[in-house]
Amino acid sequence: MSTFANQLKTEIARIAKKEIKQETPSLKKSSAQYRSDIAALKRRVSALESLVGKLSKHSPQPVKVTDTNDSMPIRFRADGFASLRKKLSITAQEMGSLVGVTAQSILKWEHGKSKPRASQLQAIASVRKMGKRAVTERLEAAK
Repeated sequence: MSTFANQLKTEIARIAKKEIKQETPSLKKSSAQYRSDIAALKRRVSALESLVGKLSKHSPQPVKVTDTNDSMPIRFRADGFASLRKKLSITAQEMGSLVGVTAQSILKWEHGKSKPRASQLQAIASVRKMGKRAVTERLEAAK
């Protein structure tokens, strides 16, 4: 009886190996296809992410924050901020002391490389409402 059982086991193993051999090439082929599809999708995602990064750098959008006192949003534009500083005839260092930041931050805002935070927008809005005399008085008081 044991020889019959051994023969049955070997025959089952042989048939199983034959079935596996037939299925393996199609699985390998589909696996390779999936890998190439995944690699292509990764390349496409990378290209799209870099494009989004480039587009976001080239088209700065104004920052809008609602003011607690008014219902009008506070907008920030780099060129408008630079013209405000020129209109008041003050340096970046002086504007920084009025707003509470460094001169380097002021220059980055003017060139559009960064944007002020919401708390800094409040200070910019208060400077926007001041005239030359008021700015000079405030700078003298700060010294």
